[in-house]
Amino acid sequence: MTEPTDVAELAEASPVEATALDRSPMRDDTGDIRHEFVEEMSRAIAAEDTGVLRAVVAELHEADLGDLIGALAADDRVRLVELTGTDFNFSALNEVDETVREEILEELEPETVAEGVRELESDDAVEILESLDQKEQEEILDKLPPSERDVLERSLDYPENSAGRRMQTEFIAVPLGWTVGQAIDYMRETPSLPDRFYEIYAVDKDKRWQGAVSLDALLRSRRPVPLSELIDDDRRRIAVTDAQEEVARLFGKYNLVAAPVLDSDHRLVGVITVDDVVDVIEEEADEEIKALGGIPSDEELSDSVWTIAKGRFNWLLVNLATAFLASSVLGLFEGQLEKMVALAVLAPIVASQGGNAATQTMTVAVRALATRQLGAKNAFRVVLREGLVGLVNGIAFAVITGIAAVAWFQIPALGVVIGLAIICNLVAGALGGILIPMVLDRVHADPAVASGTFVTTITDVVGFFSFLGIATLWFGLK
Repeated sequence: MTEPTDVAELAEASPVEATALDRSPMRDDTGDIRHEFVEEMSRAIAAEDTGVLRAVVAELHEADLGDLIGALAADDRVRLVELTGTDFNFSALNEVDETVREEILEELEPETVAEGVRELESDDAVEILESLDQKEQEEILDKLPPSERDVLERSLDYPENSAGRRMQTEFIAVPLGWTVGQAIDYMRETPSLPDRFYEIYAVDKDKRWQGAVSLDALLRSRRPVPLSELIDDDRRRIAVTDAQEEVARLFGKYNLVAAPVLDSDHRLVGVITVDDVVDVIEEEADEEIKALGGIPSDEELSDSVWTIAKGRFNWLLVNLATAFLASSVLGLFEGQLEKMVALAVLAPIVASQGGNAATQTMTVAVRALATRQLGAKNAFRVVLREGLVGLVNGIAFAVITGIAAVAWFQIPALGVVIGLAIICNLVAGALGGILIPMVLDRVHADPAVASGTFVTTITDVVGFFSFLGIATLWFGLK
């Protein structure tokens, strides 16, 4: 029997023999999407071969489907959604760049999006809807049944990046007076349970949270045991308005896999699970890395040249202004630079070493502030430690740089001058790298966004001024 060689032939293959992805794998040995697979899918889309597309899409995990969407041409993405109909998993749209997601949603009919959203858990549905403007949200929500629309509208009313936006509203709540047997029977007989859950919650008649019972405790107990005896009194709760960063910190600190979300009246309104928190951690890490580079947090690889250039322009303009400030220090020593060319050659080395040391310290400081490991109680100890680190490294590199400078220019005193300047700038860089993020955090500014430019300016100014100033005093240059 001859094996099918492309996706079109796979649709006719017996499902007992092999699935579409078994015959034509999506990924190669390195985990990358095979170019041939994408081409076959593109041809199937062009031919409107819904049988092939549905067979393949039905097998793909939402993350893999998101990767396929990202690999397709822009026009093919929308057609894939339209041609696969109810087989398309809309949660895959949460796996693609926000720019790509918006482009797809804008092209689809509101009825199509509404039908896809209905099949999702509430947190995934909210993530899709929140990327749209108010008018587009309303058009889609109007296509939903009133009960489903009300749930999503309440979630969208919560602040952006809050627990209310991240939570799913599907959970299991039972009366506190029930026994283990009653709870198990209820879960067996109720068809509309969440797809995945890790614990059930006890509530009173007003839906106020009374406690949580983990599934392992439930299954290890006999049927007559009251749920009240299994309540975890130390269970961490999350307020609906808590920032998602705080939620992620609690999950990491207390090793949570799920946590109830309560409103201001202590009513149970949702639950956040560990998979939601992993997404938050990834988003926050992505934002921090971009912020350290002066890149807008919403920049995506799929953005256009103009969008990226416009987003980066303002911060580059700030950097230009601070660069002129640092260069103005060189102007103060114009006469000295003319008399000794070696000073002009070596000055950038001093500034560069200080900048690198400051960046190392700043990275540690920003991370410590974000994870709340650095605060008022340990600030002095950490600042002192970083200052001493700068001093130790400064002395070490003073010796190395001084020897190199003497060997290069055959001027022994020049080694002493650049060595002293290196020590000054590495200490200044270490202190600036930690103090500036702390000050910015204290005034409620994002340390990751603004620290880099200020720290670099300090090390450039101190580096140039210390090196040229010490040289002027040492050599008596007029």
